[in-house]
Amino acid sequence: MGLNSSANPVFQISPMVLHWPASMRLDDRRFDEFCRANRDLRIERTRMGDCEIMAPTGGETGWRNSRLNALLSIWADQDGTGVVFDSSTGFVLPNGAIRSPDVSWVRKSRLASLSKQQKQVFLPLCPDFVIELRSPTDNLSALQAKIREYIENGAQLGWLIDPKGQRVYIFPPEGSMAVLENPESLLAEDLLKGFNLPMEKVWDVGF
Repeated sequence: MGLNSSANPVFQISPMVLHWPASMRLDDRRFDEFCRANRDLRIERTRMGDCEIMAPTGGETGWRNSRLNALLSIWADQDGTGVVFDSSTGFVLPNGAIRSPDVSWVRKSRLASLSKQQKQVFLPLCPDFVIELRSPTDNLSALQAKIREYIENGAQLGWLIDPKGQRVYIFPPEGSMAVLENPESLLAEDLLKGFNLPMEKVWDVGF
């Protein structure tokens, strides 16, 4: 009897973690060099100094991530108050972690205080707004913990989008996480005035 690949289970994959002895932990400069020497990998640093190596995304997740960046960028160009960054951008959070959200937005007023040199390396701040997109293999609890880390370090809003369950987890700066079941659209009027994310453009893969 032949195997049907569509029936094969999808296993959750946690990032591979490299634990460094305290005497060998990478500071910001050496971590930057480590990442540049391994450009094909997506690497983050935890607040404890360990390195997390993420697996590449599949086609559908990559398309959705590109779509989210495009939709937010179109709004940001018209709004003019902030800048959108993609998943390859590293941010040095106040707790010492270096993270790369799938999508992020930062007010221009905050970026204006950075030097030219600071803008060329990992940005030394936490984004104002972040989106994480769950792939079929991502651990949900780990992604929720990552969004909470952004909030604890100064983010004003976080969205965790789960296409498989057509569910969105909303993380405000204060209060508890909210869960939206198959929402038609997402709004963030208190932070991103005029931005409306139609979820049909995220749920339905365009290829």
